[in-house]
Amino acid sequence: MKRPNLKSLYAFDAAARHLNFRLAANELNVTQGAVAQQVRQLEADLGIILFERLARGLALTKEGASYHKSIHEALEIIERATNELLPSSSRITLSVTPSLASKWLVPRLMNFAKEFPTIEVNTVASEALANFKSDGIDLAIRQGKPPFGNSLEHVYLSPIELVAISNLSYAETLGPIESIADFTKAQLIEDAHSHWRKLFEAEGIKVKSNSLQLNQTALAMDAVINGDGVALVPKILLQSSIKDGKLKILWEFPKQDPVGFYLVYPSQKKSNSKATAHLTQWLLQQMN
Repeated sequence: MKRPNLKSLYAFDAAARHLNFRLAANELNVTQGAVAQQVRQLEADLGIILFERLARGLALTKEGASYHKSIHEALEIIERATNELLPSSSRITLSVTPSLASKWLVPRLMNFAKEFPTIEVNTVASEALANFKSDGIDLAIRQGKPPFGNSLEHVYLSPIELVAISNLSYAETLGPIESIADFTKAQLIEDAHSHWRKLFEAEGIKVKSNSLQLNQTALAMDAVINGDGVALVPKILLQSSIKDGKLKILWEFPKQDPVGFYLVYPSQKKSNSKATAHLTQWLLQQMN
């Protein structure tokens, strides 16, 4: 009996799991004919029929089912041994809201790349909650307060320090701001977090009905730069715009602990990888 080669064993394992040469070929990224040929060669080398060829798909013979159980276990041992030998994956997929990505994270990512050149950060900018089971997300930065969901862990990154902002010319039209009520005379710009509405309701102030409604904080900031009014946004997003003289802080509000920015990840992915640890520590340093 000729000893089978590893390529034919992988083809047999895939075909046995899918009971279909086409699906096995898709998994292995080869042609259907190549899988069928590898399986025929394996059967010839062993002198045993492993599959019954049916009109629709395949069925393992008694000998084929017994052989597959052992082969599948052996291939898993090979894969585990290889993974343990190779360095841990240094590719991390990070989900972050579009505003935080564009106004805060992206301008800093090159610094992270220079400090950790072997770690690749794949950034996914989305308002949607990360589905860690299906979308390949490893970590997510979200604005809010715990709990964030079943089987999710979190790391507190930074408080949300809300500030009222306008551009320089619009600020001159407002006059002095001495209390929150003074903002009722301004054209307000509201994002999806509805900070103005919540603030006024908490203070018992009638909410303005003519505020400009935008779905992202970054868009609200752009509207402010254009002179369209006053927005209420996290201070952490403003650093470059304040430095460039595009925006002026009119009012700062107290921290809202435990509301803040959090790094969220599934409990079963409590990663011990150095890459994840480096990114987490770097994010903490950047936000504080």
